[in-house]
Amino acid sequence: MATTTSTASEDLRERRKNAADNCERWLGNRRVPAPDRLQRLSEVATDDLVDMYGNGGEVAALEQEVADLLGKPAAVFLPTGIMAQQSVLRVYADRAGTSRVAVHGLSHLLVHELNALEEVHHLRIERLTSEPRQPRPDELAAIPGKLAAVTLELPLRDAGYVLPTWDELVVFSEYCAERGVPLHLDGARLWESTPYLEHSLAEIAALVSTVYVSFYKVLGGISGAALAGPEDVIAEVRRWQRRLGGNLFSLFPYAVSARDGLRTVLPLMDDLHQRAVELAMALQSEGFRVFPEPPHTNSFRLYAPRAADAIERTTVERMERTREALCPPWQPADVPGWSWIEVVVTPHSLTWQVDEIAKAFGELLTR
Repeated sequence: MATTTSTASEDLRERRKNAADNCERWLGNRRVPAPDRLQRLSEVATDDLVDMYGNGGEVAALEQEVADLLGKPAAVFLPTGIMAQQSVLRVYADRAGTSRVAVHGLSHLLVHELNALEEVHHLRIERLTSEPRQPRPDELAAIPGKLAAVTLELPLRDAGYVLPTWDELVVFSEYCAERGVPLHLDGARLWESTPYLEHSLAEIAALVSTVYVSFYKVLGGISGAALAGPEDVIAEVRRWQRRLGGNLFSLFPYAVSARDGLRTVLPLMDDLHQRAVELAMALQSEGFRVFPEPPHTNSFRLYAPRAADAIERTTVERMERTREALCPPWQPADVPGWSWIEVVVTPHSLTWQVDEIAKAFGELLTR
């Protein structure tokens, strides 16, 4: 029986892949084919724009642009966010003479990186909380002794893309300052957080010592991340980038696509958040549930009163029939008979009407 179920799941995954390859319309981000990306790069490539080992050219221009946006003295471009955050936390640990770092239990640093902070850098993790919400100052106060750094993930993706209020963020920042410990911000989706917090990127970044941002998520870049902060910290991070093999011979393609995202997608953050709020309301009227309600960013969790295998089969059948890609694969929820996905509103989503999206999702419950 188990073998039969496994085979059926594998067949459905293969059907989804084939259906996605044939889709002509996407609600979320569409993966741009490599030849198309290379064609765009070839159209803008000149000797003046190409860096060497991350120095000069488009990379230097991107670093300055990010530093200006975040109101920080300096920034460095790295190929991955994992490398960016490991590097800066290692810098803080070496400076403080302690390996203890305070992190949320649902942080990307702990959930998705194969225990790299401990395995690679021998950092000791102190969990602020593992509740699906942002941590509080009293939880930080409950961790005694010297800390090298404290981290916040805005928004906290694995809790449902949840954010603190602006006042809560200010209080948490002030407590870190009073304790004399650097506050580092995992801002992989910081671009999307400004509408809810109602403050600019620079105003948010002013509350923390260092901040990491990502370019390949909603901005649609090929890959890459940046870390911004004081000049001396960034200089040390560059040394760790070298040690970890992150200064490739040229990072030009990543920098070009990142700057394109900053220019074309960053101005849409208010529109994306507003569409997510409207869509969440419409989907609830179709029988779904959303969290958080209303969404804090352009992303939220969507819960369906239908088992994951059944609604996934219906979803794939709809993809095959309509050549429209609505959502990622459905996962079983904690409540038996329910399933869930993440809904991420992207620029592609703005080409759909809200009622059109709600109707399409409603079919997944009724067919």
